[in-house]
Amino acid sequence: MPHVIVKLWPGKSQQQKQRLADAITRAVAKELGYGDESVSVGFEEVEARDWKQKVYDPDIVGRADSLLKKPGYSM
Repeated sequence: MPHVIVKLWPGKSQQQKQRLADAITRAVAKELGYGDESVSVGFEEVEARDWKQKVYDPDIVGRADSLLKKPGYSM
């Protein structure tokens, strides 16, 4: 039962987020062999000023060993 959380800066529309959620659901279902009903996708908006503290340090630096796609930026 994959659950994907997308963390991003505020400002994207509901339609953009829905299209991304649909694309992620299709990709997860196809690549991992789950039905769409097994996949959930959530969005967490994080202000740019809080990105380092709330995302970069704990999720990127703190979990570097679990990242299969690392960002092309550093902080």
